Amino acid sequence: MNTTDIDPKNSQVWLVGGGIASMAAAAFLIRDAGVPAQHIHILEELGLAGGALDGALSPIQAGYVTRGGRMLEEEAYQCLWNLMEHIPSLEDPNISVRQETVEFNALVKTEAHARLIDAQHRIIDSTVYGFDTRDRLELMRLLATPEHILGARRIDELFAEHFFTTNFWQMWRTTFAFQNWHSAIELKRYFLRFIQEFSRIHTLAGVVRTKYNQYDSLVRPLQRWLLDQGVNVRFATRVTDVDFDQANMRRRRATTLHIRTREGESSVALGANDVCMITLGSITSDSTYAGNDGIPELIRDRRDGAWPLWDSIARKARDFGRPNTFYGNIDENKWESFTLTMRGDRLLKRIVEYSNNAPGTGALMTFVESGWLLSIVVPHEPHFPDMPADTYTLWGYGLFIDDKGNYVQKPMAQCTGREILTELIHQLGFEDILDEVLQSTDVTTVMMPYASALFSRRVPHDRPLVIPTGSHNFAFLGQFVELPQDTVFTVEYSVHSAMHAAYTLFAVDAAIPPMYHGLADPKVGWQALESAFR
Repeated sequence: MNTTDIDPKNSQVWLVGGGIASMAAAAFLIRDAGVPAQHIHILEELGLAGGALDGALSPIQAGYVTRGGRMLEEEAYQCLWNLMEHIPSLEDPNISVRQETVEFNALVKTEAHARLIDAQHRIIDSTVYGFDTRDRLELMRLLATPEHILGARRIDELFAEHFFTTNFWQMWRTTFAFQNWHSAIELKRYFLRFIQEFSRIHTLAGVVRTKYNQYDSLVRPLQRWLLDQGVNVRFATRVTDVDFDQANMRRRRATTLHIRTREGESSVALGANDVCMITLGSITSDSTYAGNDGIPELIRDRRDGAWPLWDSIARKARDFGRPNTFYGNIDENKWESFTLTMRGDRLLKRIVEYSNNAPGTGALMTFVESGWLLSIVVPHEPHFPDMPADTYTLWGYGLFIDDKGNYVQKPMAQCTGREILTELIHQLGFEDILDEVLQSTDVTTVMMPYASALFSRRVPHDRPLVIPTGSHNFAFLGQFVELPQDTVFTVEYSVHSAMHAAYTLFAVDAAIPPMYHGLADPKVGWQALESAFR
């Protein structure tokens, strides 16, 4: 593969998708590759940048909504921190987003005191992980088994039933949104990549939080910097297909982007010196919203453009991935989240008193016997920079959304916002304030058909390489590309893919930050081993 003949000063770069992968790629192209910002074009189907890193006013009713929240981490997120240490904070341009985040976490420290809660509203002693000898042996076997041997095996094919009853699994699975039937390879990668979290998964003390929601704290500052540099961002622009010239497999080229806007169909021909980077797939594609009295629709026919685009691209070459592996089983990968907008602090104060955690310090609280496997997060307030006085938010999600609730005898997927709030209040044991909370709270729910699709059982060629073999001027970005050893469902993965693409296609003379391997540190390894005997 020879990519060194692309002249960055005379290259037009087309970034398909406006999520964090494309935004990070644009920043690296400007900062490290020497591409003029005016030559960089981001094409986004929606009217908003940031992809899954969202946080906004509810589109349904009064209040706020976030579809999800990514837990950041100090050791493993080296590419993200490399990016953000060069992006000025919106509130104080004299410091970087990275510095703002470090300072915030020095003030608001995560130390969960109510990580797991049982059906009697009792806080479980989560320092007891609950492993037996067989669990420990099976953990060791998973860590020792090469990926090519694990293949497309499920997690529950590697462990006996007892493992799935342990406190450890309840904490691990809800922290990272694993289902028992998900990919054993992905679980192995998580264990290795986050081995430093084994000893603190019960407190989530290793979690790094942003000052506000991740859209306001990460996306907006990065977007402002890109626009100030002169990057061309085009919203409401859907890329429907990409043509490739593959006559010479040692020098494969993307040649044309096919585009659809409100004005109609058009195309962009890529010149000899031009580059395109394409974000594949989307875990938030076809998200739907509902409010207090509505139920969000579950879309199954891939109406948004991300999956159809990858489908079309995948038909062009065998090594461009197999998207059906990831979107083909919605019922294994869907889940539903909800955001409470509380006017008044009655519920907030009760949760703080119950959990012994101030807002922003408790991370996840999981109701382990909940029929929906509910988890909630009480963020530091204000979670949005423009929140009115005496207004607060809370985020939660359910993994078993087709099962009945314990108090609301319906599947979560068939419940209104008020019914989900009712179930939550009963799980907390706060029935005495139920009526007051229902009257003072707006609930926005979000159905996400592909929320954990990236954990689907797979084999290696289901995900394409960031730089396919022989690629001269194109790369693939995002959560559905292959980065050996790294872990999907993290902001780091998207940023890592962007850095790899930019540095490779433009022959940047700089090293990508090395991946952190906790097992190389004897102290971390010893702490993880000790944890297995709790």
